[in-house]
Amino acid sequence: MTEPWSPAEIGDLTGRTALVTGPSLGGLGHHTALELARHGARVVLAGRTRAKLDETAQAVRAEVPAAALEKLVVDLASLDSVRRAGQDAAAYGPLHLLVNNAGVMAPAYQRTVDGLELQMATNHFGPFLLTGLLLPQLTESGEGRVVTVSSQMHRRARTAPLDDPRTPRGSYKRWPEYAESKLANLLFTFELDRRARSRGLPVKALAAHPGISGTHLVANGRTGRSAGGLASILDAATKAVSQSAERGAWPVLMAATADLPGGSYCGPGGFGQLSGPPRLVGCTPLARDEMAQRRLWEISEQTVGLTYP
Repeated sequence: MTEPWSPAEIGDLTGRTALVTGPSLGGLGHHTALELARHGARVVLAGRTRAKLDETAQAVRAEVPAAALEKLVVDLASLDSVRRAGQDAAAYGPLHLLVNNAGVMAPAYQRTVDGLELQMATNHFGPFLLTGLLLPQLTESGEGRVVTVSSQMHRRARTAPLDDPRTPRGSYKRWPEYAESKLANLLFTFELDRRARSRGLPVKALAAHPGISGTHLVANGRTGRSAGGLASILDAATKAVSQSAERGAWPVLMAATADLPGGSYCGPGGFGQLSGPPRLVGCTPLARDEMAQRRLWEISEQTVGLTYP
């Protein structure tokens, strides 16, 4: 019987460079970056503020004193910020791994400076643009890999987000919008992998989801902060019914490092994919709809002003 996958299976990553978005202290990105650094990778921590990046870097070095870390400031809700980050990231040279982890969950209604609903902007359009800007560096590595973090909530999406993203669709419903943004992560992953194969690019795209993990995402989404008042109550409630953020990062790490084909989707192997050791998992037929994948890709290129090679 094959043993369940664990980070013990990650090989030596010395000489490889990985960029991880959303590495806030204690979250999935933090634990993903920590394990990659523990196994020798140079890790670029990419987040919204220098102070939070410094905080995570300090925590990683407390466990891995020799960790090779870089810091990249980027706000995925701002296309201009993503473009600047893409320019700054050129200094890192070839990239072997991009982990699109950053995201927001069910915040109050807000449209960004680019006229986009905040969840779709942060969870899909920002990562779509960042991946496109970094694609030459991923290609240059000769074995680039893009891992995008989705969610079981993608199963709640009734339709793909194929409307004009700058035109409000009526009353805002935070959870359906979140579900569609997580479906977009899978549609993007499968289309990126197919396009890379058809063009002969040495890049593959995979996805992962963490099940229910004890991160600050719910509290941040509902209150805009991770502690204090209602935020602390939500945070404690989430952790009470969740596996740890460290274990939640395991499917992401499996997708990032295991010998898997492009288009693979990793998630917890326990009941309902809520927790447990990671394995390959399935998704909804809508996520595998090639017409929806292609249409979202076209809409995304038009929205962010970038045409992929």
